[in-house]
Amino acid sequence: MDYDVVVAGGGPVGLMLACELRLGGARVAVLERLTEVDPTIKGGAITTPGAEALYRRGLLPAMAEVQRQAMDRFQAFIRERNGGDGGVAAGQGLGIVGHFAGIMLRADLVDRTEPGLGDAGPAAEIAFVTQQDIERLLGGRADELGVDVRRGVELTGFDADDGAVTVRTSHGALRAGWLVGCDGGRSTVRKLAGFAFPGTDPEITCHQAVVEMTGAEDLTVGWTATGTGVYAHGPMPGRIVTVEFDGPPADRDAPVTTENLQARLRRVCGVDVTITGVRTATRFTDHARQVTEYRKGRVLLAGDAAHVHSAFGSQGLSLGIGDAMNLGWKLAAVIGGHAPERLLDTYTAERHPVGAGILDWTRSQVAAMRPDPQSRALREIVSDLAQTTVGTTYLTARLNSAGVRYALPGEHPLTGRSAPDLELTDGSRLADHLHGGRALLLDLTDNPDLRALTAGYADRVDTLTAGCPSRPELAAVLIRPDGFTAWAADAGAHAPTPTSTSTSTSTGGLAETLQEWLGEPESAVTPG
Repeated sequence: MDYDVVVAGGGPVGLMLACELRLGGARVAVLERLTEVDPTIKGGAITTPGAEALYRRGLLPAMAEVQRQAMDRFQAFIRERNGGDGGVAAGQGLGIVGHFAGIMLRADLVDRTEPGLGDAGPAAEIAFVTQQDIERLLGGRADELGVDVRRGVELTGFDADDGAVTVRTSHGALRAGWLVGCDGGRSTVRKLAGFAFPGTDPEITCHQAVVEMTGAEDLTVGWTATGTGVYAHGPMPGRIVTVEFDGPPADRDAPVTTENLQARLRRVCGVDVTITGVRTATRFTDHARQVTEYRKGRVLLAGDAAHVHSAFGSQGLSLGIGDAMNLGWKLAAVIGGHAPERLLDTYTAERHPVGAGILDWTRSQVAAMRPDPQSRALREIVSDLAQTTVGTTYLTARLNSAGVRYALPGEHPLTGRSAPDLELTDGSRLADHLHGGRALLLDLTDNPDLRALTAGYADRVDTLTAGCPSRPELAAVLIRPDGFTAWAADAGAHAPTPTSTSTSTSTGGLAETLQEWLGEPESAVTPG
């Protein structure tokens, strides 16, 4: 084999997956047809699950710096609008946590005591990091880890059998054990492999651009619904978005012209804005589709190759990064011989419902944006709900996938959920101990019997003994490499012995959980 895995697509999802595979010891090549990061305007923000994943891999300081620069641009925008008055105190931020169909969600109305909304640590403060920024950060990370990123190389075809995949490219052929398509919504891998891709057809045409214009002083800042559609202005100078319910574009590949942008903006906003220059522009629709399975033999999909939807809410980037985090450690474990191939079945089982939920979430936003009387009445109701703590908390939780819980064995409230970013007595946080992409047993009661159970997994599991004053009820937590809780136990329950076969969901069952997700302990593996 030339590589263990070939990843088609070198955007954020493909690079994230490659990094996860390298942390698990796999040899990886990334094929990216573009020679550099695409400067076309794309996702301008990231939701908490994506920020949390990057935080767990040590990229929080870099993201925080990128966000600081974004906030400086926002300040410049506000000063420009207010004739030199900044209007927002430095460090105050936007005061919002996102939007639903252009209805802004105020940060001060979010109840952070709700599960999943108050336990992400510093990652919850990260939002304004663009897709290009994340791609650059992950590109540097991939270089550090030794990923073979081949830019200017395009996948043209492949042949897969029971033992390997031969990948044909514009620069020759490669042979690998596995192929993962992270090549976007028009995925070549998905089409050639024959994945079913059902869903709903588009009904809108959206344009997003950064332009130079005159007459913009009459545009409302933020999102505005009008009689002909919806538009957005800001939060950076010259950024505009238009949403029109005139069907999908006749030619998705046609260039976005200055004249077309100006006509659409005037039609939606009703203001005689004149666009004098276009820095970057793109169009998108609301078609929502998802493959029925994320794996066919030795070919898998992640990110937009597996699911497409409108960009409302900026959830696509985090959804794809979540796919990469879920798949990376599992595929690396199979390649390394620590886990059976059936472990890969849990990839579709866990991630497909998450993707399906976000597709419906974006569909619902389109319903609340339509300019017909029924939809505008619905929009008024949602707007009223978004002025309440209960309504904003619910919408924020959905926006940030706070309710995601994988169907894992065990009744503990943490099991199957993204692990909380616990503050530990040594001054560290939980995420500080997840940078290496390994599983972690967090022992909060200094229990040698618990640690003895992980002794045979020293090559796959890190063990940390510490205290956590803010969660005195917790005794121990086993965190998978993707940051999700595989097993948890509360203090005061019966402690297992190293030979325990208990299936209790309080403190027993750790041995079974380790074996389920991480394979046999080293002492049980027969050499050769």
